[in-house]
Amino acid sequence: MGSLGAILKHPDDLYPLLKLKIAARQAEKQIPREPHWSFCYTMLHKVSRSFAFVIQQLGPDLRNAVCIFYLVLRALDTVEDDTSIATDVKVPILIAFHRHIYDRDWHFSCGTKEYKVLMDQFHHVSTAFLELGKNYQEAIEDITKRMGAGMAKFICKEVETVDDYDEYCHYVARLVGLGLSKLFHASGSEDLASDYLSNSMGLFLQKTNIIRDYLEDINEIPKSRMFWPRQIWSKYVNKLEDLKYEDNSVKAVQCLNDMVTNALMHAEDCLKYMAALRDLAIFRFCAIPQIMAIGTLALCYNNIELFRGVVKMRRGLTAKVIDRTKTMADVYGAFFDFASMLESKVDKNDPNATKTLSRLEAIQKTCRESGLLNKRKSLLRNGNGYGSTMILFLVILFGIMFAYLSANRQNN
Repeated sequence: MGSLGAILKHPDDLYPLLKLKIAARQAEKQIPREPHWSFCYTMLHKVSRSFAFVIQQLGPDLRNAVCIFYLVLRALDTVEDDTSIATDVKVPILIAFHRHIYDRDWHFSCGTKEYKVLMDQFHHVSTAFLELGKNYQEAIEDITKRMGAGMAKFICKEVETVDDYDEYCHYVARLVGLGLSKLFHASGSEDLASDYLSNSMGLFLQKTNIIRDYLEDINEIPKSRMFWPRQIWSKYVNKLEDLKYEDNSVKAVQCLNDMVTNALMHAEDCLKYMAALRDLAIFRFCAIPQIMAIGTLALCYNNIELFRGVVKMRRGLTAKVIDRTKTMADVYGAFFDFASMLESKVDKNDPNATKTLSRLEAIQKTCRESGLLNKRKSLLRNGNGYGSTMILFLVILFGIMFAYLSANRQNN
């Protein structure tokens, strides 16, 4: 749940938060009993609770395939992220990872916390993978092979140019978009989307993550991870790590805004991809992370706090996104709202202000031309509001329901 202070400030967050809490408990009860599948779904909840909730809404076969696809890529990513692994050890593992997923006995100890558990007990993932349909296995193997090779390439190569940046994001994210499109098609629920649009879906998410995770990546021990392209950051500082120092605050924010502007170029393609989806569960699965991405970019833009700590959407707003994303009207509305929020933060003196505003105007134009903006409820404006008495009542009601659910869980 969100903090009491955040709920009092945004009282209409409470109902979506409560619904999400109940839905998460229901999803946990649906975890399969077989040891390998139980491990996979339990691990999915640990590494990404919101993503796990969205996956649970997919049909059984597709749900299992996406769950395993996600865990395989998280494991691959864990190997890439662990800077304590020597390059001559890491590269062969990345290149051969697509073969390891067929080996029930393979595991490799690396990572920390839940990711170490995933790697130590990877045999559960392999066992579940081998129970998937052949079409799902082939799609996962293909993407894992291509992604591992791309990651291995960038272990030995700096992200120098914007083209390098796009290429890196292609390997670690565009391929995810292509893989998911293949899985959707293999399920029989969707036509096979174009590679170009699938690419944009992955790039938009990955670039948002790279922007948001600057401080975590630059402070990585024993070695920094550097994904912001030199072609962009060198316009503002001499070294990428200089952005985190207070003396460089003005230049740091300008560089950040440059990075956000670069990411915005993919937003219109994402809207086209989502508008073509037919299956409601697949639509929600795709749309919720994309809305979270543009929301995160809106929070990060012009925000020096990104270089001081964690910048992310409040839990109540995340719950609203999950609760209210049901149609393309909701997606257009959310993209329009967050683009408008970002637009209000643009400083006309920013070096990239003209380009930023142009990209935001293009997003807003696409949303307006859909004709659906009046058919949704805004994520950023409270509804009719709640009096203090109603807030107190809802807090007490939540407390009663939480106590009941906890007691019921213990009895079960």
